Amino acid sequence: MTSTGLRYSTTVRVRWSDLDAFGHVNNARTATLLEEARVDWLFTEASKQGANRLTDGIVVSRLEIRYLRPITFGETVTVSMGVTELRAVSTTIDYLVHADDVLAVTASTQLVPMDLEGMRPRRWDENERGFLAGYLGT
Repeated sequence: MTSTGLRYSTTVRVRWSDLDAFGHVNNARTATLLEEARVDWLFTEASKQGANRLTDGIVVSRLEIRYLRPITFGETVTVSMGVTELRAVSTTIDYLVHADDVLAVTASTQLVPMDLEGMRPRRWDENERGFLAGYLGT
């Protein structure tokens, strides 16, 4: 994938409990590794850049994962994320997961900001949209 937008990269830790009987990261735990990386980016990094409302509520409305090779315990796992689509009430994030510098997983999630009191989607505010737009690839 070619992207002109920024990508956010973070390292996630594989825990012993993430492994299946074959010594690979379990498929459901792969989704957890993506979540940990996404929280680091959209909650911690976004807050530093003034997009504080992202922590008010976001739901994953779609998740797609493609496994290219197993991830095992002890490997350094880095997750790189960028924005592939930014709409008024959703955004699509793509993920590149490298284990020991080898591409192991590609994934995408569609995220929807939520008004948790009304339990319905809301529009991105100006700060959120600006933050996400900085990572938008073409």
